[in-house]
Amino acid sequence: MRHPGEQNALAEDWLFEAVTETYIPLLTLAEGWRRDRVHARLTLSLSPPLLEMLRDDLLAQRYVERLNVLLELAESEVRRNRGDDRFHDTAVMNRARLVDTLERFEKLYCRDLVAAFRFFQECGTFEIVTSCATHAFLPCFDTGYRRAQIRLGAKCYESHFDRRPTGMWLPECGFVPGIDRLLADEGIGFFVVDAHGFELADPTPVFATYSPIVCPSGVFAFPRDPESSAQVWSEASGYPGDARYREFYRDLGHELDDTSIAQLLLPDGSRRSLGLKYHRVTGADVALDDKQPYHRGHALQAANEHAAHFVRARAARSEHVRNLTLRPAVLVAPYDAELFGHWWFEGPEFLDFVVRRSAREQSEYRLSTATDVMDSGMEFQVAMPAASSWGAHGYNDTWLNDANDWIWPHLHRAAHELARIARERVGAQGLEARALNQLVRELTLASSSDWPFMITMGTTSAYGESRVQTHVNRFNRLVRDIEGGTIDEAWLAKIEAYDNIFQDLDYQGLGLG
Repeated sequence: MRHPGEQNALAEDWLFEAVTETYIPLLTLAEGWRRDRVHARLTLSLSPPLLEMLRDDLLAQRYVERLNVLLELAESEVRRNRGDDRFHDTAVMNRARLVDTLERFEKLYCRDLVAAFRFFQECGTFEIVTSCATHAFLPCFDTGYRRAQIRLGAKCYESHFDRRPTGMWLPECGFVPGIDRLLADEGIGFFVVDAHGFELADPTPVFATYSPIVCPSGVFAFPRDPESSAQVWSEASGYPGDARYREFYRDLGHELDDTSIAQLLLPDGSRRSLGLKYHRVTGADVALDDKQPYHRGHALQAANEHAAHFVRARAARSEHVRNLTLRPAVLVAPYDAELFGHWWFEGPEFLDFVVRRSAREQSEYRLSTATDVMDSGMEFQVAMPAASSWGAHGYNDTWLNDANDWIWPHLHRAAHELARIARERVGAQGLEARALNQLVRELTLASSSDWPFMITMGTTSAYGESRVQTHVNRFNRLVRDIEGGTIDEAWLAKIEAYDNIFQDLDYQGLGLG
Protein backbone atom coordinates (compact mmCIF):
# COMPACT_ATOMS: atom_id res chain seq x y z
CA MET A 1 0.00 0.00 0.00
CA ARG A 2 2.42 2.64 -1.23
CA HIS A 3 1.32 5.64 -3.31
CA PRO A 4 4.24 8.09 -3.78
CA GLY A 5 2.32 10.41 -6.07
CA GLU A 6 -0.74 10.67 -3.83
CA GLN A 7 -0.76 12.53 -0.53
CA ASN A 8 -3.07 11.34 2.24
CA ALA A 9 -3.97 8.09 0.47
CA LEU A 10 -6.61 5.98 2.20
CA ALA A 11 -4.80 2.73 1.34
CA GLU A 12 -1.73 3.80 3.32
CA ASP A 13 -4.01 4.22 6.35
CA TRP A 14 -4.35 0.44 6.46
CA LEU A 15 -0.62 0.15 7.15
CA PHE A 16 -0.55 3.06 9.60
CA GLU A 17 -3.48 1.64 11.57
CA ALA A 18 -1.79 -1.74 11.79
CA VAL A 19 1.48 -0.22 13.03
CA THR A 20 -0.23 1.90 15.69
CA GLU A 21 -2.84 -0.57 16.84
CA THR A 22 -1.19 -3.97 16.32
CA TYR A 23 2.55 -4.12 15.61
CA ILE A 24 3.85 -1.60 18.13
CA PRO A 25 1.54 -3.06 20.82
CA LEU A 26 2.88 -6.56 20.03
CA LEU A 27 6.43 -5.31 20.49
CA THR A 28 5.40 -3.62 23.73
CA LEU A 29 4.01 -6.92 24.99
CA ALA A 30 7.25 -8.68 24.08
CA GLU A 31 9.21 -6.09 26.05
CA GLY A 32 7.05 -6.76 29.10
CA TRP A 33 7.38 -10.53 28.86
CA ARG A 34 11.14 -10.27 28.55
CA ARG A 35 11.37 -7.80 31.42
CA ASP A 36 9.23 -9.98 33.71
CA ARG A 37 10.85 -13.24 32.58
CA VAL A 38 7.54 -14.67 31.44
CA HIS A 39 7.73 -17.71 29.16
CA ALA A 40 6.29 -16.43 25.88
CA ARG A 41 6.67 -18.38 22.65
CA LEU A 42 4.53 -17.29 19.73
CA THR A 43 4.68 -17.60 15.97
CA LEU A 44 4.24 -14.41 13.97
CA SER A 45 3.97 -14.23 10.20
CA LEU A 46 5.36 -11.04 8.65
CA SER A 47 4.57 -11.10 4.95
CA PRO A 48 7.08 -9.79 2.39
CA PRO A 49 4.95 -6.74 1.47
CA LEU A 50 4.65 -5.87 5.16
CA LEU A 51 8.41 -6.22 5.70
CA GLU A 52 9.08 -4.04 2.68
CA MET A 53 6.58 -1.38 3.79
CA LEU A 54 7.91 -1.32 7.35
CA ARG A 55 11.34 -0.46 5.97
CA ASP A 56 10.22 2.07 3.39
CA ASP A 57 11.52 5.58 4.17
CA LEU A 58 8.64 7.34 2.44
CA LEU A 59 6.02 5.39 4.39
CA ALA A 60 7.90 5.87 7.67
CA GLN A 61 7.98 9.64 7.16
CA ARG A 62 4.31 9.74 6.23
CA TYR A 63 3.49 7.65 9.29
CA VAL A 64 5.25 10.12 11.59
CA GLU A 65 3.42 12.99 9.92
CA ARG A 66 0.10 11.20 10.42
CA LEU A 67 0.85 10.53 14.09
CA ASN A 68 1.63 14.20 14.67
CA VAL A 69 -1.63 15.30 13.06
CA LEU A 70 -3.60 12.76 15.11
CA LEU A 71 -1.80 13.89 18.24
CA GLU A 72 -2.88 17.49 17.63
CA LEU A 73 -6.46 16.28 17.31
CA ALA A 74 -6.16 14.16 20.45
CA GLU A 75 -4.88 17.19 22.37
CA SER A 76 -7.86 19.23 21.23
CA GLU A 77 -10.18 16.41 22.22
CA VAL A 78 -8.80 16.40 25.76
CA ARG A 79 -9.61 20.12 25.96
CA ARG A 80 -13.04 19.69 24.37
CA ASN A 81 -14.05 16.93 26.78
CA ARG A 82 -12.68 18.54 29.94
CA GLY A 83 -15.37 18.27 32.58
CA ASP A 84 -17.31 15.59 30.69
CA ASP A 85 -17.26 12.50 32.90
CA ARG A 86 -18.43 10.31 30.03
CA PHE A 87 -15.53 10.88 27.63
CA HIS A 88 -12.68 12.80 29.25
CA ASP A 89 -10.78 9.76 30.57
CA THR A 90 -10.97 8.09 27.14
CA ALA A 91 -9.73 11.28 25.47
CA VAL A 92 -6.76 11.35 27.86
CA MET A 93 -6.07 7.67 27.12
CA ASN A 94 -6.18 8.29 23.37
CA ARG A 95 -3.65 11.11 23.68
CA ALA A 96 -1.35 9.07 25.93
CA ARG A 97 -1.35 6.13 23.53
CA LEU A 98 -0.42 8.35 20.59
CA VAL A 99 2.37 10.02 22.57
CA ASP A 100 3.74 6.61 23.53
CA THR A 101 3.44 5.28 19.98
CA LEU A 102 5.33 8.21 18.50
CA GLU A 103 8.02 7.97 21.17
CA ARG A 104 8.52 4.27 20.57
CA PHE A 105 8.53 4.52 16.80
CA GLU A 106 10.97 7.42 16.64
CA LYS A 107 13.30 6.85 19.59
CA LEU A 108 13.05 3.27 20.82
CA TYR A 109 12.72 1.54 17.44
CA CYS A 110 14.39 4.25 15.32
CA ARG A 111 11.64 3.79 12.70
CA ASP A 112 12.74 0.17 12.12
CA LEU A 113 10.12 -2.24 13.47
CA VAL A 114 11.62 -5.12 11.50
CA ALA A 115 14.84 -4.82 13.52
CA ALA A 116 12.78 -4.84 16.71
CA PHE A 117 10.93 -8.01 15.69
CA ARG A 118 14.23 -9.56 14.68
CA PHE A 119 15.58 -8.83 18.18
CA PHE A 120 12.66 -10.64 19.81
CA GLN A 121 13.09 -13.56 17.44
CA GLU A 122 16.70 -13.85 18.52
CA CYS A 123 15.54 -13.68 22.16
CA GLY A 124 13.19 -16.63 21.52
CA THR A 125 9.92 -14.76 22.14
CA PHE A 126 8.74 -14.91 18.53
CA GLU A 127 9.33 -17.42 15.80
CA ILE A 128 8.86 -15.21 12.77
CA VAL A 129 7.74 -16.88 9.57
CA THR A 130 6.73 -15.43 6.24
CA SER A 131 4.27 -15.79 3.39
CA CYS A 132 4.74 -16.02 -0.35
CA ALA A 133 5.82 -12.92 -2.25
CA THR A 134 2.57 -10.94 -2.42
CA HIS A 135 0.02 -13.12 -0.65
CA ALA A 136 -1.20 -14.65 -3.91
CA PHE A 137 -3.92 -17.29 -3.56
CA LEU A 138 -1.72 -20.16 -4.72
CA PRO A 139 -4.38 -22.77 -5.65
CA CYS A 140 -5.49 -20.53 -8.53
CA PHE A 141 -2.04 -20.43 -10.18
CA ASP A 142 0.12 -22.96 -12.02
CA THR A 143 3.16 -24.67 -10.53
CA GLY A 144 5.74 -22.35 -12.06
CA TYR A 145 4.16 -19.21 -10.71
CA ARG A 146 3.53 -20.80 -7.31
CA ARG A 147 7.23 -21.63 -7.15
CA ALA A 148 8.18 -18.05 -8.01
CA GLN A 149 5.86 -16.63 -5.34
CA ILE A 150 7.20 -19.01 -2.68
CA ARG A 151 10.84 -18.56 -3.65
CA LEU A 152 10.60 -14.76 -3.78
CA GLY A 153 8.86 -14.69 -0.41
CA ALA A 154 11.61 -16.79 1.17
CA LYS A 155 14.34 -14.63 -0.40
CA CYS A 156 12.69 -11.46 0.86
CA TYR A 157 12.52 -12.88 4.39
CA GLU A 158 16.18 -13.85 4.22
CA SER A 159 17.18 -10.34 3.14
CA HIS A 160 15.53 -8.88 6.26
CA PHE A 161 16.42 -11.53 8.85
CA ASP A 162 19.67 -13.03 7.54
CA ARG A 163 18.21 -16.53 7.85
CA ARG A 164 15.88 -18.74 5.91
CA PRO A 165 12.26 -18.94 7.12
CA THR A 166 11.37 -22.05 9.11
CA GLY A 167 7.72 -21.89 8.05
CA MET A 168 5.36 -20.17 5.66
CA TRP A 169 1.82 -18.94 6.16
CA LEU A 170 0.04 -19.96 2.98
CA PRO A 171 -2.17 -17.03 1.90
CA GLU A 172 -5.72 -17.61 3.10
CA CYS A 173 -4.53 -21.11 4.18
CA GLY A 174 -4.96 -21.95 0.48
CA PHE A 175 -3.56 -25.40 -0.21
CA VAL A 176 -3.61 -28.05 -2.91
CA PRO A 177 -1.32 -31.10 -2.99
CA GLY A 178 1.97 -30.17 -4.63
CA ILE A 179 2.40 -26.86 -2.81
CA ASP A 180 4.12 -28.78 -0.03
CA ARG A 181 6.77 -29.99 -2.49
CA LEU A 182 7.51 -26.41 -3.53
CA LEU A 183 7.90 -25.45 0.13
CA ALA A 184 10.26 -28.36 0.69
CA ASP A 185 12.38 -27.25 -2.26
CA GLU A 186 12.93 -23.91 -0.49
CA GLY A 187 13.81 -25.54 2.84
CA ILE A 188 10.54 -24.46 4.48
CA GLY A 189 9.55 -26.86 7.23
CA PHE A 190 5.86 -26.26 7.95
CA PHE A 191 2.61 -24.55 7.05
CA VAL A 192 -0.88 -24.28 8.57
CA VAL A 193 -3.93 -25.86 6.97
CA ASP A 194 -7.59 -25.36 7.82
CA ALA A 195 -9.26 -28.06 9.88
CA HIS A 196 -11.41 -29.53 7.10
CA GLY A 197 -8.43 -29.81 4.76
CA PHE A 198 -6.69 -31.72 7.52
CA GLU A 199 -9.62 -33.98 8.40
CA LEU A 200 -9.96 -34.95 4.71
CA ALA A 201 -6.27 -35.79 4.42
CA ASP A 202 -5.17 -39.04 2.78
CA PRO A 203 -4.96 -41.18 4.85
CA THR A 204 -7.20 -39.85 7.61
CA PRO A 205 -5.12 -38.42 10.50
CA VAL A 206 -5.33 -40.82 13.42
CA PHE A 207 -5.09 -38.04 16.03
CA ALA A 208 -7.63 -35.77 14.29
CA THR A 209 -6.63 -32.09 14.54
CA TYR A 210 -4.58 -32.57 17.71
CA SER A 211 -1.29 -33.43 16.06
CA PRO A 212 0.43 -32.28 12.87
CA ILE A 213 1.03 -34.62 9.96
CA VAL A 214 4.04 -34.89 7.69
CA CYS A 215 3.48 -34.59 3.95
CA PRO A 216 5.30 -37.10 1.73
CA SER A 217 7.64 -34.20 0.84
CA GLY A 218 8.73 -34.02 4.48
CA VAL A 219 7.01 -30.70 5.20
CA PHE A 220 4.81 -30.57 8.31
CA ALA A 221 1.16 -29.52 8.06
CA PHE A 222 -0.34 -28.10 11.26
CA PRO A 223 -4.15 -28.02 11.54
CA ARG A 224 -6.05 -25.01 12.81
CA ASP A 225 -7.89 -25.85 16.03
CA PRO A 226 -11.62 -25.16 15.43
CA GLU A 227 -12.48 -24.68 19.10
CA SER A 228 -9.73 -22.11 19.71
CA SER A 229 -10.86 -20.21 16.64
CA ALA A 230 -14.55 -20.28 17.54
CA GLN A 231 -14.03 -18.96 21.06
CA VAL A 232 -12.49 -15.82 19.63
CA TRP A 233 -14.09 -15.40 16.21
CA SER A 234 -17.64 -16.72 16.64
CA GLU A 235 -20.23 -14.04 15.86
CA ALA A 236 -22.53 -15.53 18.47
CA SER A 237 -20.11 -16.21 21.33
CA GLY A 238 -16.72 -14.75 20.40
CA TYR A 239 -14.99 -12.65 23.02
CA PRO A 240 -14.72 -9.37 21.00
CA GLY A 241 -18.52 -9.06 20.97
CA ASP A 242 -18.66 -8.45 24.72
CA ALA A 243 -20.61 -5.28 25.56
CA ARG A 244 -17.70 -3.82 27.56
CA TYR A 245 -15.19 -3.72 24.70
CA ARG A 246 -14.58 -0.66 22.56
CA GLU A 247 -16.88 -0.33 19.56
CA PHE A 248 -14.91 -0.50 16.30
CA TYR A 249 -17.38 1.10 13.91
CA ARG A 250 -18.16 4.34 15.75
CA ASP A 251 -15.19 6.62 15.08
CA LEU A 252 -14.47 10.29 15.65
CA GLY A 253 -13.55 10.72 12.00
CA HIS A 254 -17.22 10.42 11.11
CA GLU A 255 -18.55 12.63 13.92
CA LEU A 256 -16.53 15.84 14.19
CA ASP A 257 -17.16 18.80 11.89
CA ASP A 258 -15.00 19.21 8.80
CA THR A 259 -13.04 22.10 10.28
CA SER A 260 -11.85 20.03 13.24
CA ILE A 261 -10.46 17.26 11.04
CA ALA A 262 -9.53 19.32 7.97
CA GLN A 263 -6.02 17.82 7.75
CA LEU A 264 -7.44 14.30 7.94
CA LEU A 265 -10.08 14.48 5.25
CA LEU A 266 -9.45 12.39 2.14
CA PRO A 267 -8.36 14.20 -1.05
CA ASP A 268 -11.95 14.18 -2.33
CA GLY A 269 -13.21 15.72 0.92
CA SER A 270 -14.74 12.53 2.29
CA ARG A 271 -14.04 11.15 5.75
CA ARG A 272 -11.87 8.38 7.09
CA SER A 273 -11.75 6.49 10.37
CA LEU A 274 -9.11 7.89 12.72
CA GLY A 275 -8.84 5.23 15.42
CA LEU A 276 -10.17 7.65 18.06
CA LYS A 277 -13.31 6.18 19.56
CA TYR A 278 -15.37 6.90 22.68
CA HIS A 279 -17.99 4.18 22.77
CA ARG A 280 -18.33 0.53 23.70
CA VAL A 281 -20.02 -2.38 21.97
CA THR A 282 -23.01 -2.04 24.34
CA GLY A 283 -24.91 -4.77 22.48
CA ALA A 284 -24.95 -6.48 19.10
CA ASP A 285 -28.39 -5.11 18.29
CA VAL A 286 -27.74 -1.57 19.54
CA ALA A 287 -27.58 1.09 16.81
CA LEU A 288 -24.30 3.01 16.51
CA ASP A 289 -25.93 6.24 17.67
CA ASP A 290 -27.12 4.52 20.85
CA LYS A 291 -23.76 3.04 21.89
CA GLN A 292 -22.77 3.83 25.48
CA PRO A 293 -19.51 5.49 26.65
CA TYR A 294 -16.41 3.33 26.84
CA HIS A 295 -14.92 2.51 30.24
CA ARG A 296 -11.33 1.33 30.06
CA GLY A 297 -11.33 -0.41 33.43
CA HIS A 298 -14.41 -2.47 32.64
CA ALA A 299 -12.95 -3.43 29.25
CA LEU A 300 -9.70 -4.64 30.82
CA GLN A 301 -11.71 -6.65 33.33
CA ALA A 302 -13.48 -8.34 30.41
CA ALA A 303 -10.14 -9.09 28.72
CA ASN A 304 -8.83 -10.69 31.91
CA GLU A 305 -11.98 -12.78 32.33
CA HIS A 306 -11.87 -13.95 28.72
CA ALA A 307 -8.18 -14.78 28.95
CA ALA A 308 -8.83 -16.88 32.05
CA HIS A 309 -11.62 -18.71 30.24
CA PHE A 310 -9.45 -19.26 27.16
CA VAL A 311 -6.57 -20.69 29.22
CA ARG A 312 -8.86 -22.97 31.23
CA ALA A 313 -10.49 -24.26 28.06
CA ARG A 314 -7.13 -24.97 26.38
CA ALA A 315 -5.86 -26.76 29.47
CA ALA A 316 -9.01 -28.85 29.74
CA ARG A 317 -8.88 -29.76 26.05
CA SER A 318 -5.19 -30.65 26.29
CA GLU A 319 -5.81 -32.92 29.27
CA HIS A 320 -8.78 -34.58 27.56
CA VAL A 321 -6.83 -35.31 24.37
CA ARG A 322 -3.78 -36.54 26.29
CA ASN A 323 -5.94 -38.99 28.23
CA LEU A 324 -7.49 -40.28 25.00
CA THR A 325 -4.37 -40.51 22.85
CA LEU A 326 -1.69 -41.03 25.50
CA ARG A 327 0.41 -38.28 23.92
CA PRO A 328 0.56 -34.48 24.23
CA ALA A 329 -2.05 -32.54 22.29
CA VAL A 330 -0.89 -29.92 19.79
CA LEU A 331 -3.44 -27.10 19.62
CA VAL A 332 -2.84 -24.54 16.87
CA ALA A 333 -4.67 -21.24 17.39
CA PRO A 334 -3.90 -18.87 14.48
CA TYR A 335 -5.50 -15.46 14.03
CA ASP A 336 -5.09 -12.41 11.82
CA ALA A 337 -2.51 -10.26 13.61
CA GLU A 338 -4.76 -7.22 13.25
CA LEU A 339 -7.38 -8.88 15.44
CA PHE A 340 -5.15 -7.86 18.33
CA GLY A 341 -5.50 -4.10 18.64
CA HIS A 342 -7.09 -3.04 15.37
CA TRP A 343 -10.34 -4.98 15.11
CA TRP A 344 -10.37 -5.84 18.81
CA PHE A 345 -8.96 -2.87 20.70
CA GLU A 346 -8.33 -4.87 23.88
CA GLY A 347 -6.85 -7.79 21.93
CA PRO A 348 -3.24 -7.05 22.99
CA GLU A 349 -4.27 -7.00 26.65
CA PHE A 350 -6.14 -10.29 26.16
CA LEU A 351 -3.01 -11.78 24.58
CA ASP A 352 -0.88 -10.50 27.46
CA PHE A 353 -3.21 -12.06 30.01
CA VAL A 354 -3.24 -15.36 28.08
CA VAL A 355 0.55 -15.56 27.90
CA ARG A 356 1.04 -14.70 31.58
CA ARG A 357 -1.68 -17.07 32.77
CA SER A 358 -0.37 -19.86 30.52
CA ALA A 359 3.08 -19.46 32.01
CA ARG A 360 2.13 -19.15 35.68
CA GLU A 361 -1.31 -20.61 36.39
CA GLN A 362 -1.41 -23.96 34.64
CA SER A 363 0.93 -26.83 33.80
CA GLU A 364 -1.13 -28.82 31.30
CA TYR A 365 0.31 -27.17 28.19
CA ARG A 366 3.25 -25.00 27.21
CA LEU A 367 3.25 -22.18 24.68
CA SER A 368 5.26 -23.47 21.73
CA THR A 369 5.94 -22.87 18.07
CA ALA A 370 5.69 -25.34 15.23
CA THR A 371 9.46 -25.79 15.25
CA ASP A 372 9.33 -26.67 18.96
CA VAL A 373 6.82 -29.42 18.16
CA MET A 374 8.81 -30.68 15.17
CA ASP A 375 11.93 -30.90 17.36
CA SER A 376 10.12 -32.57 20.28
CA GLY A 377 11.08 -36.14 19.36
CA MET A 378 7.43 -37.20 18.94
CA GLU A 379 6.47 -39.41 16.00
CA PHE A 380 4.07 -38.05 13.38
CA GLN A 381 1.88 -39.66 10.75
CA VAL A 382 2.63 -39.25 7.05
CA ALA A 383 -0.42 -37.99 5.11
CA MET A 384 -1.40 -35.44 2.47
CA PRO A 385 -3.88 -32.66 3.34
CA ALA A 386 -6.80 -32.08 1.00
CA ALA A 387 -7.38 -28.97 -1.12
CA SER A 388 -8.76 -26.30 1.18
CA SER A 389 -8.66 -22.71 2.46
CA TRP A 390 -9.97 -20.84 5.49
CA GLY A 391 -12.24 -18.68 3.32
CA ALA A 392 -16.01 -18.83 3.07
CA HIS A 393 -17.19 -22.36 2.21
CA GLY A 394 -13.65 -23.67 2.75
CA TYR A 395 -12.27 -23.73 -0.79
CA ASN A 396 -11.70 -21.12 -3.56
CA ASP A 397 -15.04 -19.33 -3.68
CA THR A 398 -13.94 -16.05 -2.06
CA TRP A 399 -11.13 -15.57 -4.61
CA LEU A 400 -12.81 -17.06 -7.69
CA ASN A 401 -16.46 -16.24 -8.25
CA ASP A 402 -18.82 -14.38 -10.60
CA ALA A 403 -17.77 -10.99 -9.23
CA ASN A 404 -14.01 -11.37 -9.72
CA ASP A 405 -13.54 -14.10 -12.32
CA TRP A 406 -12.65 -11.48 -14.96
CA ILE A 407 -9.23 -10.89 -13.39
CA TRP A 408 -7.97 -14.49 -13.70
CA PRO A 409 -7.51 -14.76 -17.50
CA HIS A 410 -5.33 -11.63 -17.32
CA LEU A 411 -3.25 -12.99 -14.45
CA HIS A 412 -2.86 -16.44 -16.02
CA ARG A 413 -1.85 -15.02 -19.39
CA ALA A 414 0.66 -12.70 -17.70
CA ALA A 415 2.15 -15.58 -15.70
CA HIS A 416 2.62 -17.60 -18.88
CA GLU A 417 4.10 -14.58 -20.66
CA LEU A 418 6.52 -13.99 -17.81
CA ALA A 419 7.70 -17.61 -17.85
CA ARG A 420 8.19 -17.49 -21.60
CA ILE A 421 10.07 -14.22 -21.70
CA ALA A 422 12.26 -15.24 -18.75
CA ARG A 423 13.26 -18.42 -20.62
CA GLU A 424 14.00 -16.53 -23.80
CA ARG A 425 16.07 -13.77 -22.22
CA VAL A 426 18.45 -15.54 -19.89
CA GLY A 427 21.45 -13.37 -19.12
CA ALA A 428 19.84 -10.02 -19.93
CA GLN A 429 21.77 -7.04 -18.61
CA GLY A 430 21.39 -3.32 -18.07
CA LEU A 431 18.12 -1.70 -19.08
CA GLU A 432 16.59 -4.95 -20.30
CA ALA A 433 17.34 -6.72 -17.01
CA ARG A 434 15.75 -3.83 -15.11
CA ALA A 435 12.63 -4.09 -17.26
CA LEU A 436 12.44 -7.85 -16.73
CA ASN A 437 12.74 -7.45 -12.97
CA GLN A 438 10.02 -4.80 -13.06
CA LEU A 439 7.88 -7.23 -15.03
CA VAL A 440 8.07 -9.57 -12.03
CA ARG A 441 7.16 -6.77 -9.63
CA GLU A 442 4.10 -5.76 -11.62
CA LEU A 443 2.75 -9.28 -11.90
CA THR A 444 3.36 -10.13 -8.26
CA LEU A 445 1.61 -6.93 -7.19
CA ALA A 446 -1.32 -7.71 -9.51
CA SER A 447 -1.56 -11.19 -7.98
CA SER A 448 -2.31 -10.26 -4.37
CA SER A 449 -5.26 -12.16 -2.92
CA ASP A 450 -6.45 -8.86 -1.42
CA TRP A 451 -7.77 -7.64 -4.78
CA PRO A 452 -10.23 -10.48 -5.53
CA PHE A 453 -11.20 -10.44 -1.85
CA MET A 454 -12.05 -6.73 -2.00
CA ILE A 455 -14.05 -7.26 -5.17
CA THR A 456 -15.96 -10.13 -3.56
CA MET A 457 -16.75 -8.15 -0.40
CA GLY A 458 -17.86 -5.11 -2.40
CA THR A 459 -16.57 -2.59 0.16
CA THR A 460 -13.36 -1.35 -1.45
CA SER A 461 -13.91 -3.12 -4.76
CA ALA A 462 -13.01 -0.08 -6.89
CA TYR A 463 -9.57 0.04 -5.29
CA GLY A 464 -9.03 -3.70 -5.82
CA GLU A 465 -10.10 -3.46 -9.45
CA SER A 466 -7.84 -0.47 -10.11
CA ARG A 467 -4.82 -2.20 -8.60
CA VAL A 468 -5.24 -5.24 -10.84
CA GLN A 469 -5.77 -3.05 -13.91
CA THR A 470 -2.84 -0.75 -13.13
CA HIS A 471 -0.29 -3.51 -12.63
CA VAL A 472 -1.52 -5.63 -15.57
CA ASN A 473 -1.40 -2.58 -17.86
CA ARG A 474 2.15 -1.80 -16.77
CA PHE A 475 3.07 -5.44 -17.27
CA ASN A 476 1.64 -5.45 -20.81
CA ARG A 477 3.51 -2.31 -21.80
CA LEU A 478 6.76 -3.69 -20.41
CA VAL A 479 6.34 -6.87 -22.47
CA ARG A 480 5.76 -4.84 -25.64
CA ASP A 481 8.75 -2.60 -24.92
CA ILE A 482 11.08 -5.49 -24.10
CA GLU A 483 10.15 -7.49 -27.18
CA GLY A 484 10.18 -4.44 -29.42
CA GLY A 485 13.49 -3.14 -28.10
CA THR A 486 11.79 0.16 -27.23
CA ILE A 487 12.19 0.37 -23.44
CA ASP A 488 11.52 3.93 -22.26
CA GLU A 489 14.07 4.41 -19.48
CA ALA A 490 12.34 7.48 -18.02
CA TRP A 491 8.99 5.67 -17.78
CA LEU A 492 10.69 2.55 -16.40
CA ALA A 493 12.42 4.62 -13.71
CA LYS A 494 9.07 6.17 -12.80
CA ILE A 495 7.29 2.86 -12.22
CA GLU A 496 10.38 1.44 -10.49
CA ALA A 497 10.02 4.31 -8.02
CA TYR A 498 6.30 3.67 -7.60
CA ASP A 499 6.38 -0.13 -7.44
CA ASN A 500 9.70 -0.56 -5.68
CA ILE A 501 9.11 -3.79 -3.77
CA PHE A 502 11.83 -6.49 -3.78
CA GLN A 503 14.86 -4.38 -4.60
CA ASP A 504 17.12 -7.44 -4.60
CA LEU A 505 15.07 -9.61 -6.93
CA ASP A 506 16.56 -11.31 -9.98
CA TYR A 507 14.03 -12.66 -12.48
CA GLN A 508 16.48 -15.43 -13.43
CA GLY A 509 16.48 -16.98 -9.95
CA LEU A 510 12.77 -17.56 -9.48
CA GLY A 511 12.31 -20.82 -11.38
CA LEU A 512 9.74 -19.26 -13.69
CA GLY A 513 10.66 -21.33 -16.71
